[in-house]
Amino acid sequence: MYESFLFIHSYLRWIILVLMLVVIAKSYMGWLGSKEYLKFDETSSKIFQNLIRLQFVIGLALYLFLSPLTEAAFADFGAAMKNADLRYWAVEHIFAMFVAIALIEIGGSKAKKASTAVSKFKFQAIFFTIALLIMLSRIPLDAERLFR
Repeated sequence: MYESFLFIHSYLRWIILVLMLVVIAKSYMGWLGSKEYLKFDETSSKIFQNLIRLQFVIGLALYLFLSPLTEAAFADFGAAMKNADLRYWAVEHIFAMFVAIALIEIGGSKAKKASTAVSKFKFQAIFFTIALLIMLSRIPLDAERLFR
């Protein structure tokens, strides 16, 4: 079960990142170009936000129940803080993702409530870009961490 969840979590990130880049690019073009907020913009943003929620739930399942790395970290948290790999998985990765997902939720909510298309695009552009930068800082992209 662990391997299945990890596989989904590992590969879903690429779909999310690509879609996130599309939504961010469209948001900047809409904001800076004073474009109309189209059905495509709304749909792509909703799909992105729903996928990030799914990714979050899968990640929580891994973190809380399935991962041998977090299990090892929780067995001796003091020692885990001295081990860079265990600290990364037990604290750094999940904390950064919590913050990024909170920013995505806030940005999506503000965009949904915004009264003008430019405001919708602006909230998405700002909040999603900050979330992307945080996510990129803590997504395992090196070969050593890629499949853990």
